[in-house]
Amino acid sequence: MANSLLFIIYTYTFLIKPHLRKPIDWIFMHLTVVNISTILIRSIPELMSSFGIKDFFDDIGCQTFLYISRVIRGLSICTTFLLSVFQAITLSPSHSKWAWLKPKLSKWIFRSLLFFWVINMLIYTHIIGSVKARLNFTLVGEGYVNVYCQSRKPVAHKARSFISIILIHDIVFLALMIWSSLYMVWILYRHRRRAQHIHTSSLSSKTSSENKATYMILLLVFCFVFFYLSNNCLTLYGFYASEKNSRLEGIGGILASCYPTFCPFFLMKHNKFILRLTSFFSNMRMTFCP
Repeated sequence: MANSLLFIIYTYTFLIKPHLRKPIDWIFMHLTVVNISTILIRSIPELMSSFGIKDFFDDIGCQTFLYISRVIRGLSICTTFLLSVFQAITLSPSHSKWAWLKPKLSKWIFRSLLFFWVINMLIYTHIIGSVKARLNFTLVGEGYVNVYCQSRKPVAHKARSFISIILIHDIVFLALMIWSSLYMVWILYRHRRRAQHIHTSSLSSKTSSENKATYMILLLVFCFVFFYLSNNCLTLYGFYASEKNSRLEGIGGILASCYPTFCPFFLMKHNKFILRLTSFFSNMRMTFCP
């Protein structure tokens, strides 16, 4: 619901009040769509299973489900990376070596998002033929498994190549995300030291909004890295475990859904429309219930 509310607010801004939109809002909007897709896709098997529905997915259904869920997972890390890099370049001083990128940021957003869609859709095509409907409910041995699906017996060299590509993809984006976050921390620290000597209202009002946005993005990156690494460690353990544990699978699903669930609340904290709504309802409460 929080992600849907944010999506509606961004859509309203783009269509009704385009003069208020910022280039970074496109990234926020894409992130909310990815978050909604992640929560919906992750919840489908568990929801159907809780109603006692058996054989909900056939082979094609399992392949489609896993392919879409993995593409959405890749888009999540790519979008968070783009958000971090965008803010790092925006925050960089005018004399830095990244300053020449500032005028081009708005033009590169759509190209970057399109590139992320293409590269993730190409990388995870291997999954289409590597999973099938689950027939044996007492699985033992290595492999992916959920309520309705299980992985086929992998070919050794193909499995190693695919895992290597995924690792390179994730490590590169995570490393750049962490690097841009550390760069922002360094800029904020240096700005804070300078601000101790310069106290002007115009300077403080100009930089306060950027600082708030930067703190929010740093918090988003921290949460993403924490939940992402936790979920990956649990997924790898479950993949190579000789006996499959349904509780472990449930915990992995919860960890995978934590970031898209908490993310909109971080974004709402400094959203002007949300602040106006809360202020409006607060005034109404004070009026009718003094």
